[in-house]
Amino acid sequence: MFYREAGQFKSSYAADGQIFPIRQDRIGIAFLLLLGFVAVPHWASPYFFSAILIPFLIFSLASLGLNILTGYAGQLSLGSAAFMAVGAFGAYNFMLRVPGMPLLAAFILGGLCAALVGILFGLPSLRVRGFYLAASTLATQFFVVWALTKISWFTNHSSSGVITAQKMTILGYAFDTPVTKYVLVLSIVAILALMAKNMVRSNVGRSWMAVRDMDVAAEVIGIRLMRTKLLAFAVSSFYCGVAGALYAFAYLGTVEPEAYSLDLSFRILFMVIIGGLGSILGSFLGAAFIVLLPVVLNVLAHALEISTTVASNLELMVFGALIIFFLIVEPHGLARLWQIAKEKLRLWPFPH
Repeated sequence: MFYREAGQFKSSYAADGQIFPIRQDRIGIAFLLLLGFVAVPHWASPYFFSAILIPFLIFSLASLGLNILTGYAGQLSLGSAAFMAVGAFGAYNFMLRVPGMPLLAAFILGGLCAALVGILFGLPSLRVRGFYLAASTLATQFFVVWALTKISWFTNHSSSGVITAQKMTILGYAFDTPVTKYVLVLSIVAILALMAKNMVRSNVGRSWMAVRDMDVAAEVIGIRLMRTKLLAFAVSSFYCGVAGALYAFAYLGTVEPEAYSLDLSFRILFMVIIGGLGSILGSFLGAAFIVLLPVVLNVLAHALEISTTVASNLELMVFGALIIFFLIVEPHGLARLWQIAKEKLRLWPFPH
C-alpha cells in the first residue's frame, strides 16, 4: 500500500529510464530536498549547522567518491584523505595565484587535480588487486601528505603549514555564515549525488560493475580494463577532491596537511562499509552514522556522568564493535536494511 509500483506504467523509453522511475522515490527525494533547502535553514541552530550538518554532507560526498571506486568498480583504496587534500590545496592555490578565479571554478579545478593524481596512483590497479592495491593506495596517503608538508609552495611558504582559506564569495555574495555555508554545501552535494546516481546507471556504471564482479569475463566481452579502472579512479578522486575543498573552505576554515590524515581515510572507508557498498544512499547513511555516533555517545556519557577519558575510549570500543556487527550480520550495510523495509512495504499489511 505504501510503496507499490502497481499501476505506474511507462509509455516511453525515456520515462522508463529516468533516474527515479517510481513515483514514491520522486516524492521522497523532492521532500528531502525541500526539507533541506527550506525547512532546515529556518529552525536549525548555528551549532547544528557547523558541527553536524556541514560535516555530514562533506563526508557523504567523500564517501560517495570512495563508493564509486570500491563499491561499484571493486578497487580497494585507502587514500581517500590524500585525494581530499589534493582538492583542498588545489582550490586554495588556484584562488591564490589566478586573479579573479571564481570559487566554484576553483573547486572544480581542485577536483580535477585530485582526478589526475588518482589516475597516476591508480595505474597499479592494472596489475595488482585486493590488499596489494590497498597497500599501493596507502602509499598515496603518505606521499601526498609528505609533499604538502615539505614543499612550501603548496602552503604559500607558510612557516606553520596552517593557512587560512579564502572567503567563499560567488557573484558578489559572501557565504560566511553557518546557514549560507550549509546551503552552498548542500547544493553542491545534491548536484554531484544526482550525477553519480545517473552515472552508475549508464554504460560506464555497468562497465564498473562488470569489472568488479569478474574482470577477466569483462575483458572477454569487450570492456577495456585500463580505461574502465582509471576512469573509476578519476571520478572517485574528483568527488573526494571537491569534498576536500569543501572540508577546508566550508568546515575547517583552514588548509592544512594534518587535517587529511590516515585516520580520515579509514573513517571514510568505514562509512562505505556501514552504509553499504555499491549504493548511493548507503554513502549518506554511513556518513550520518559516523557523524552522529560520537554526538549520541557524548550525550549519553554526559547524562550518565561518565568521565571524558572513559567516554572517548567507550566511543572507540562501540565504533569497532558496530563495524564488526555490520560485517557479520549485514555485510551490505544500512542500505540493505532500507531495501528490505521497502520490500515489506510493498506487501503490507500482508505477511512477508
